Amino acid sequence: MSATYVFRVTFRLDPVGVDADPDTFETVVTKPAAEPGTDGWLFFRDALWHGEVSDEDYLRRRAEEWLGVTVTDITFSELRTAEAYRDALREAIADADDFDDAPREVLHAHLGSSIRVE
Repeated sequence: MSATYVFRVTFRLDPVGVDADPDTFETVVTKPAAEPGTDGWLFFRDALWHGEVSDEDYLRRRAEEWLGVTVTDITFSELRTAEAYRDALREAIADADDFDDAPREVLHAHLGSSIRVE
């Protein structure tokens, strides 16, 4: 069972004593999703809303930690997942005290239509 968050990230090099041209680049960053119910599984709740980054400053700082560069922009593309992961995620949401809505509604509220089941 696996799932991956996919982001488009723009980052800038901060060279010391040299020039870089270009100094800004775009890349795709994939972040493995934690297994539902384990530490970190609520990343979607903490970082995304309606299929968009909910707090760009927070997520940009996280991406800087992941990449070790200055991130100037980050956008959410999708959650790539297997059907088994999506089902387990729905079960974990139903079992959690964190949500008042049905699992399908919770996922739509945070991820919008950006879930791709492979």
